[in-house]
Amino acid sequence: MNFLFFNAFESKICKWSALLLTAFCLTTCGVDMPKETESSFETMTVEKKDIEIPIKFSAKMRGQSDVNIMPQVSGQLMKIYVTEGQQVSRGQTLFTIDSRNAQHELQSAQANLQAAQANLQAAQAQANSAKLEYESNKNLYEKKIVSSYTLENSLNAYRQAQAAVAQAQAAVSQAQAAVSRARVNLGFCTITSPVSGIVGEINVTAGDQVSPMTQMTVVSGNQQMEALFSVPESILEEGVSSGATKSDKEQYIAELPEVTFVMKNGTEYPHKGRITSLTGVVDAATGSLSCIATFPNPDGHLYSGIQGTVLLPMNRANVMVIPQAAVVRLQDKSLVYKVKSDSTATAVTVTTTEAGNGQDVIVTSGLNVGDRIVTVGANNLQEGQRVLFPKEAKKED
Repeated sequence: MNFLFFNAFESKICKWSALLLTAFCLTTCGVDMPKETESSFETMTVEKKDIEIPIKFSAKMRGQSDVNIMPQVSGQLMKIYVTEGQQVSRGQTLFTIDSRNAQHELQSAQANLQAAQANLQAAQAQANSAKLEYESNKNLYEKKIVSSYTLENSLNAYRQAQAAVAQAQAAVSQAQAAVSRARVNLGFCTITSPVSGIVGEINVTAGDQVSPMTQMTVVSGNQQMEALFSVPESILEEGVSSGATKSDKEQYIAELPEVTFVMKNGTEYPHKGRITSLTGVVDAATGSLSCIATFPNPDGHLYSGIQGTVLLPMNRANVMVIPQAAVVRLQDKSLVYKVKSDSTATAVTVTTTEAGNGQDVIVTSGLNVGDRIVTVGANNLQEGQRVLFPKEAKKED
């Protein structure tokens, strides 16, 4: 037992001796031992400045002239000439409906028109004959060759013939209208695009029975696209004030900055848009106004129905802006470490709003102009910790 204890004690003495010898050699050879260094922090002085904040609004895109394609006549759908997503021109054929009934109606109307025109010619001939007979009897009556009774009968016959002509003319007009309607209905059997744009979802197939209640597809006029979104009244308060006239509102809208559309995947649409419509009625439930921003779509990259975000840049004057890195989030509080005169940090509670650039925030309360705060390293600070060291403090002065 004593022998074992002696060996363990001897082993510890050897280890201590080795450590002391190593330290002595490092010192005598001029090698510096590692020294504990102070943590460094970056600071800034709070000041006010003017900035531009892009305010974000959820938006849905639609074509400026989206048109529901619905047939004007009933019948069997014979052929579909386009596909979904196809770019079409104004007047291009989209669908055809069985036109045989319409052709028969046109032929029948044309036949009725011919019959009415023949009746009119006969009535006019009869009226001319009655007129001659009346004029002849009138001359004979003046010579006292015929009686007044004969003259009266010829006058009545002439009047009846004139009435027959008027009826025949009305029948011709009705027949002409029937021919025009039949031609229009025959034209309705060929459905063309009323605008240039993109064909949406096609809801029918060849062989279907369609009627004026059938929505076949939508053609989105995509040369100009409209983004629909809602804006809080407080943001555009100047443009919707009670005293603003129509011309005032139009001028206000014209002077609003250009807006940007950002796709759902974060891609920014390359063409800027402008707000072109602003309702003058505030939604009582949401306290917001309906807005429309119009975007050019020369390459056809925007489609009706896509969703994204509209960025409206708004100028904020004379505000305190600090980096997001300077703000420490602690549960429901936002803290900023302010540097005191003795170079130590103390936490102050602040309220902030987004600056919109993803890097800065706007301080609305808790700080004053001229305060020095910690920016880089704020998350590693503790209350009362020194952040400016003598050498740094001298530079700051």
